Amino acid sequence: MRILFAATCALALATAAFAQEVEAPPPSPSEIVSLAPTDDWIAIDPENLVVMTLPPLEDGTERKVVMQLIGAPFSQGWVANIRTLARAKYWDGSQILRVQDNYVVQWGQPDPEMGVEPKPVPEGLKVMTEGEYTAGSPNWLTGPVLQAKRQPQVFEDWPAPMMTDAYADFASFRDGWPIAGVQGMHLARQWPVHCYGMVGVGRNMSPDTGDGSQLYTVIGHAPRHLDRNIAVVGRIVEGIEHLSSLPRGTGPLGFYEDESKRVPIVSVRMAADMPESERPRFEYLSTASESFARYADARANRRDPFFIQPAGGADVCNIPVPVRRTDAE
Repeated sequence: MRILFAATCALALATAAFAQEVEAPPPSPSEIVSLAPTDDWIAIDPENLVVMTLPPLEDGTERKVVMQLIGAPFSQGWVANIRTLARAKYWDGSQILRVQDNYVVQWGQPDPEMGVEPKPVPEGLKVMTEGEYTAGSPNWLTGPVLQAKRQPQVFEDWPAPMMTDAYADFASFRDGWPIAGVQGMHLARQWPVHCYGMVGVGRNMSPDTGDGSQLYTVIGHAPRHLDRNIAVVGRIVEGIEHLSSLPRGTGPLGFYEDESKRVPIVSVRMAADMPESERPRFEYLSTASESFARYADARANRRDPFFIQPAGGADVCNIPVPVRRTDAE
């Protein structure tokens, strides 16, 4: 009897352990990211990090906003200008010009109608054309684009998850950046998209494309109608709360009518030019990694316990590329 009882207990324990293993909830997107191996993370070059310092809050809280500049083949003329402007200390002493609710925060070179004396830009800034809002590539993506569904999927011809998109033939990721694209007869066009926290270049009416002296960041629902109409040059990787929490402007388009409401910019510096002890360090999760593919799938189909009905798909802007600080490592 004791042998039978022991065997029964062992079987019950094994069954319970098996049930627990089977019923373990699927990992959440954040859990997938936290378990991503070290090799799946890519360090951001300090030449691609820009640090903007605002005055501290009344309680002494420091306010720094860190922007990552986008890599080739996108917006490289504007990106080169931003490095030039930062190194010339162009934005030091300038202001946050407007904060439009559910849209953008804009800073830098004042618009002519603001009645503020414009600040001359450094010599040698590049001049870009409208054709540079997108980047061309051979039309070898036809197969994956035709197969793309709402659910992000990885195809052999393209390393990052790809999905259908309301504004383009497809949406995906390239070297850590959300992109969209269209197919042509012989050439595909791709461009970075206006997701939350992305940074773009302010401009006047076409054919002006802006020189990078006036920038904005998205603080609301992704304004995808701006894609291919304005240069996207980067994204805020830290400190977006210092911009998104600013009081909304009461003038047209969120401009501050009262000059005293405009927050001054103390300084803007390239991280590469800062002392080692002050230089911020970040890395992003490779969008060509298996970890990112699992993360994208989990964002599109939430299976962790809180959710009842998986969505079955995702907008590219609902799959933010994970970025983390590495200063302490």
